[in-house]
Amino acid sequence: MNYPSPRSAQRASSLQLAPVAWAIAMLCAAGAQAQSVPPSAALADAGALSPMVVTAERSAGGLWRGAGSVDMVEGDELRDGQAQVNLSESLGRVPGLVIRNRQNYAQDLQISVRGYGARATFGVRGVRLFVDGIPASAPDGSGQAANFPLGSADRVEVVRGPMAALYGASSGGALLLYTEDGQQPSQWRTGVVAGSDGLWRASTQVTGQTGSAQAPGWSYALDVSGFATDGTRPQSAADRSTANMKLSRPHDGGRTVLVFNRHSSFALDPQGLDRAAFDANPDQTNSGALDYNTRKTVSQTQLGLAFEQALGHGHKLELMAYGGQRQVVQFQSITAGAQAAPGSSGAVIDLDRDYWGWNARWRHEQDWQGGRLSVSAGVASDHQSDSRKGYENFMGDVVGVQGKLRRDEINRAQTLDPYVQTEWRTQNLTLMGGVRQTSTDYKSTDLYIVGNNKDDSGTKDFKATLPVVGARWQWSPAVQAFASIGKGYEIPTLNEVAYRSGGVSGFNTELNAARSTSAELGLRGRADKLRWSATAFDIRTDDEIVVQNNTGGRTTFQNAGRTLRQGLELAGEWRTGPVTLTSAYTWMRANYKDSFTTCVVTLCPNVNQPVQVPAGNLIPGLPKHQLFVQTAWDTGWAGSRVTLEARHAGRVMVNDLNDDAAASHTLFNLGVQFKQEHGDWTLREFVRVDNITDQKHAGSVIVNDGNKRFFEPGPGRKLLLGLEAQRRF
Repeated sequence: MNYPSPRSAQRASSLQLAPVAWAIAMLCAAGAQAQSVPPSAALADAGALSPMVVTAERSAGGLWRGAGSVDMVEGDELRDGQAQVNLSESLGRVPGLVIRNRQNYAQDLQISVRGYGARATFGVRGVRLFVDGIPASAPDGSGQAANFPLGSADRVEVVRGPMAALYGASSGGALLLYTEDGQQPSQWRTGVVAGSDGLWRASTQVTGQTGSAQAPGWSYALDVSGFATDGTRPQSAADRSTANMKLSRPHDGGRTVLVFNRHSSFALDPQGLDRAAFDANPDQTNSGALDYNTRKTVSQTQLGLAFEQALGHGHKLELMAYGGQRQVVQFQSITAGAQAAPGSSGAVIDLDRDYWGWNARWRHEQDWQGGRLSVSAGVASDHQSDSRKGYENFMGDVVGVQGKLRRDEINRAQTLDPYVQTEWRTQNLTLMGGVRQTSTDYKSTDLYIVGNNKDDSGTKDFKATLPVVGARWQWSPAVQAFASIGKGYEIPTLNEVAYRSGGVSGFNTELNAARSTSAELGLRGRADKLRWSATAFDIRTDDEIVVQNNTGGRTTFQNAGRTLRQGLELAGEWRTGPVTLTSAYTWMRANYKDSFTTCVVTLCPNVNQPVQVPAGNLIPGLPKHQLFVQTAWDTGWAGSRVTLEARHAGRVMVNDLNDDAAASHTLFNLGVQFKQEHGDWTLREFVRVDNITDQKHAGSVIVNDGNKRFFEPGPGRKLLLGLEAQRRF
């Protein structure tokens, strides 16, 4: 079979549019959260574009006086000296967040927050994602970060801890990107990046505002970008194109906002490597991926409309509605023999999804009892309807092509979540409380009932009440203490409830949501040159969702009992003269408290003889230690800045049995940025070398992979060059 070359496939798609002591010593010496910005800096109220009002005071001081862990990384930090392709480039400075680039654009980033989301083998689970208020996570909790428009980002907010539960089910954390608003003067910005492995990115942003400063009209922001790479390994080429538009117009006491996003991508899938292959040559790709030409194509279009209106006397109405369509075609490397089982879904996924939702909220603010009282209440609803087909990936002796139909079903999920949240704050004290009643309904209609393939139709619903309370008190003008506690609720995705074990047909109605109690206690401080934070957390979960059986091309899931995650997060920023030192360290121990049995094909060929996972085993996919340190020196010469980063990740278990692990590693990255101002023109250039010691390492792991191909190799030494021109009008 003659397949198109990776580069020609890209063109076709593009045309479619360290040690712990050292870490603690540095942090104590440097000592602030990525959110910490000068107190005078303004943080625009996202209004109706914000899914929740986690802190009512939308300013840098509001984050400083908040009762929970909310970090902010500004748009310039996301872009300066970076490829602007993945969130993993810049969010390493946020403690408690594990974000890994798999070097596999067919599977997206690996993201977890305080351990939530670690089990995901592709995409994102357990962490809610939003772009300008539109969920990048489906109602079942699965999500993708590939459509985050970094080129036009105003900021990314990272919500950790109990407060995240206010975003609904499967919200162990939340990542919210807000794009910039158009303003005067108008601005045009174009940038190009080129690097190792044939990587390139080109993007253009245009922002502005009609009317005048006294009588503003429409604000507009347009971002168009393209990206491609040959990949770090064979069968890892990818390309991606994104268009994002934001229009807003103020009116008396409010504003209307229209947001549009179009995303398309094509990616070959190099899959993971087993231990022997990874040790022998991490630059290789397993033969199955090559033989079956594993690949994935994605196309997505969405539109959102937000409206907010002041009603007088401190009252405000905020409305948000959105809709979109997503298409996915993915070719896997499951063998013909494995697909022979009656219940097999084949090895070609064909998904056509329609999704929509809305959020209606009332807000009120007033002075009360010597402080400022803020109350919000609303209802949010999200819907998805998936037409999912599965095909064999062979025709006769030819593999890697679409064959016979093996799966045909309609899957639907919908949520309806009322919520209320209140906050009372003074200069010295903040008290907050909130509750969300989450309700999620699943329905699957099986349209492929042929021969021994039985009816897998079914329904499942999940309901929970999620309360959260928190407090912040000021010890001194330079030190704040805060604490919060709340309930969490992680539902299984539609894929995870799709099948029962042992060949039994129908939805896995025995699979329940995981329930957790999360608590945190922290300190944050600031001075002229120093900002720091220290947060301890404790998360206790019942009915953790784990793999029950991974054989015959099907994966089934079960509830494993109790888990415990405890950790410490330290972050700091110290500025002295032209040098800025930024650091973030996370220590976390995550264990199964109860034993359970599991059956992965390579460990128990007989599904009737599963193996036992003992209590005390570590939860896979999570490093015990994680460290980020960056030194930035503004040289004063030619507008240049030199940055040196160190990123350390501890050992990571690859499966529930803990019989193998990815070794710890420390990577060093060096960058030089330049900036020139010429009237209305601004020019920026950068050179960056990642992994300057060329260290061999596993960038991420595929948790509980049934073929023991756990290891996703990280890249060796890589060079990146960038140029950007900006013009103000």
